[in-house]
Amino acid sequence: ILEEENLVFDYPLFQLKLDYSSETIYAKMPNNSKIEVGSFVVIPTRYGKDLAKVMGQVQKPVGIKQSDIVTIERKVTKEDLKKRDELIQKEKDAFPIFKEKVAAHKLDMKLITTHFLFEEPKALFFFSSDNRVDFRELVKDLAGVFKMRIELRQIGVRDEAKMLGGLGICGRPFCCSTFLGEFDPVSIKMAKEQNISLNPSKISGNCGRLMCCLKYENDAYVDLLKRAPTPGSLVDTPQGKGIVVENALIKETCKVRLNNSPDTLSSFPCSQCKVLKAA
Repeated sequence: ILEEENLVFDYPLFQLKLDYSSETIYAKMPNNSKIEVGSFVVIPTRYGKDLAKVMGQVQKPVGIKQSDIVTIERKVTKEDLKKRDELIQKEKDAFPIFKEKVAAHKLDMKLITTHFLFEEPKALFFFSSDNRVDFRELVKDLAGVFKMRIELRQIGVRDEAKMLGGLGICGRPFCCSTFLGEFDPVSIKMAKEQNISLNPSKISGNCGRLMCCLKYENDAYVDLLKRAPTPGSLVDTPQGKGIVVENALIKETCKVRLNNSPDTLSSFPCSQCKVLKAA
C-alpha cells in the first residue's frame, strides 16, 4: 500500500451500484473469489445490509481510500433475486402512499426515491424540501401502514443529483455519482480566477449549483495568478516597457502593448515581465 492519494491494491477491486442510487461503491471479494459482471451481491451499507450490482472490475483506481472499500458478504441466490423483484414492486407501491400521507399531514416534501432494505425490515424514504420538516407524526403513520422501521432522509439538490445520476454538460456521468466521496465548497470566485464565463447555464450543474469541477484546477490557477502580472500593470520586457493587456495562465504568458509599438500586442513569458507598477 502506497500513500493514500495513490493507493495500489493487491486484490481485485469491483465497482458496484445500489438499486436506488447512482452512487458508486467500491468493494473487494473475500478470498479473491471470482464474480461476474452484472451479477448481484450482498454488501454492508450505511443503512444496513443490501443488494448491489457488479458493474465491473477497477483496474487502476484513482482517489480511492481504504475507508471507501467494503467487503462483499456473499453472492445472491435465485431466491434472493425473486425477493429483490418483490421489494422493487413494494417500492413502487409505496410512492403514492407516501404522497397521500404527506398531503394528509400538510407537509412540504418532495419524494426523491424510496427503498426497502434487503436483509432488514426497514424502509428508507429520501425527500427534499426548502424548509426543515417535522416529520415525526408522518413516520408513525407510515410505520403503521408498512409494519416496519421507517427512516426519512432529507437531502439537498446536490445529494439528489448524486443519487439519481445523469450526464453533465461535458457528456460524462456526474462526478458526484461516480467518484466524488464528499462535496467540496465551490464559489463563483473560482470561475472568475479561471476566466470562465459567468453565464449560470455554463457554470452550473444539473443540480442548479456551481459545478464541482470548478474546484479541480483552482489551486493551479491561484498559483499561476500569483506569478502573473495583473492586466493593466506597467512591466519591463525584453523589448521594452509596456502595459499588460491579458494573461494566458495555462501557457504562463501575457500579452503586452509596448510603448514603442502601441498598435500591436506582443506575447512574453510571465517570468520575463518585471512589474514596474502594479495595476
